Amino acid sequence: MQLVFAAALCSVLVSALMKLFKARGLNTLQMVASNYAIASILCFFWFKPDFSHVSITATPWWIIILLAILLPSIFLCLGKALQTVGMVKTEIAQRLSVILSVIAAFMLFQEQLNVLKALGLVLGLAAILLLLFSKAGLNTAQAMPKTGMYALLAVWGGYALVDILLKYTSSLGLQFAVTINLSFVFAFIFTLVILFIQKTRWNKQAIIAGLALGLFNFANIALYVKAHQLLKDSPAVVFVGMNILVMFLGGLLGVVLFKEQLRKGLFLALFLGVLSVICLAMAAY
Repeated sequence: MQLVFAAALCSVLVSALMKLFKARGLNTLQMVASNYAIASILCFFWFKPDFSHVSITATPWWIIILLAILLPSIFLCLGKALQTVGMVKTEIAQRLSVILSVIAAFMLFQEQLNVLKALGLVLGLAAILLLLFSKAGLNTAQAMPKTGMYALLAVWGGYALVDILLKYTSSLGLQFAVTINLSFVFAFIFTLVILFIQKTRWNKQAIIAGLALGLFNFANIALYVKAHQLLKDSPAVVFVGMNILVMFLGGLLGVVLFKEQLRKGLFLALFLGVLSVICLAMAAY
């Protein structure tokens, strides 16, 4: 469980650092580019992907390209959500993207829908509605309701879409390590192209900040995968532990570090989100 806690902490630190770096006015896209540069290198040496089966014709490049565009786009939306609605709401929405993944698995991959799954979906959707329509945790002067709502929805849907695409590539026989490494490399290239088109002047602080984000971002993935490997007989423990810890730690950091207010609606959303994750885990495992 130490690995699960460490993975959850790394996930929350990515959001906390992103919020702090944006508050300092650092260029978000430069940070995202640096993030994927270091994540690509770490992924190659840690997972040791086997590229021998990668080919121009057989590899589903359209999925890799889509992930390469989607990943940095979600990062930008994450930054906007953290800035406008706060860390508590953003972390809950990010973790509740799992309910969209479950719906997709039912509709696209013919997975069975039982009572517990249905209950988990209902609770999760209720939590999302509370996040969208409850008062923001930030003070009135900082809040941007419409922008925050769109950013929150983008984070919620974006993370779910990434999960769905990764599952689909696995079903096509492409190894996770290969998919994620190629996606990181192309995400880096994609962000570089945009920065070149924008004729952005590089900032050393933004680059260093991005490298820190990439380190924690990759550590989150690596530790979570390792936890699943070590606790392969208890996948529900890893799934529940990761999601609940991220929501809890995200809420704690949001309240303590960023002085966000945990109002009744937000607390109820957190409670329903936890129940949703538990129900989905019990149903799936």
